[in-house]
Amino acid sequence: MPLDFLKRRGGEPEKSAQPAKPKATIALPEEVVAQDYQLKLYYGGKSTEGVRMQAGPNAMAELPSMLAGIAQGDVEVVEPLPLEYSQAVPQIARPSEAMQWLNAHHQLSPITRHALVVLESIDAIDLAFDTFAGALLDGETDTSGYPEYNAIIGGLASHWDEATGDMIVRGVVGWGGRGVRGDTDRIAQRILGGILTNILASQFALGLTAVDRPVPAAGRGGLVCAHCGFASGHERAFYCPKCGMRLLRG
Repeated sequence: MPLDFLKRRGGEPEKSAQPAKPKATIALPEEVVAQDYQLKLYYGGKSTEGVRMQAGPNAMAELPSMLAGIAQGDVEVVEPLPLEYSQAVPQIARPSEAMQWLNAHHQLSPITRHALVVLESIDAIDLAFDTFAGALLDGETDTSGYPEYNAIIGGLASHWDEATGDMIVRGVVGWGGRGVRGDTDRIAQRILGGILTNILASQFALGLTAVDRPVPAAGRGGLVCAHCGFASGHERAFYCPKCGMRLLRG
C-alpha cells in the first residue's frame, strides 16, 4: 500500500503577482475655490481745541461734572500712569507692553477699557501725562458690557501746561471696531460740540488755547511729586501730571 504522504510533492506553481492597480488621475480644476477670511478693524476719533483752566485744588475734581447731560452712565476717571507702566500699550502684537497695559487697567470698567484702547490706538490721548474722564456717550453695549462698534465713547482729557502750570482740558470722542456706521461721524461731531460747551461753561475756564501736548523725553525718568507721591514719566516735567503741583528739584 503506497504511502501517499511520503511522496515528493511537486512544485506548486508560483502565484502570479497581482498587477498593480493604476492610480486614478485627479484632474486639476480650472480655478481654485478659496475660502476667504478677513477682519477689518476701524477706529476713529475727534478732539476739540484745548481750554485753559485756572489751576486749583478743585479743578481736577470738576472734570466728571463737565459731562453732565452727555454721559450715559457713570464717568470714570483714569489718572496718568506711574513710571512702572511707562511702556504700557494696548497692542497684542507687543506682549510685554500689552501685559503692562492689562495690569494697569484691569480694575476699570469694560466701557473705560474700550475707550482707552480706541483713543490710545489713534493717539488721541497719552496716559504718560493725560488724565482721562470717560463714559459711554452714545449707543449700546453688548452682553459682556463692552460698547458696540458704532457706540461713541470718550469724554475729557486734561494735562498740566509745563510753561504756566494751568490745566488744559480737551474734549475727545472715539468709536470703532468691526466696521463703522454712516452717521457715526455726524453724531460724534454733535457730542463733541456739547462737551466743548460744557468745558467753556466751567467757572475755571479761561478760554481756548492752542498749547500742544507735552512730549515725554527719553531718559531715566522724572521726579517724585512731594505732594501726591506720583513718579513723573519724563525728566523734563516741571509739574506733576497727576496733581499739577510743581516738582521740587535738587
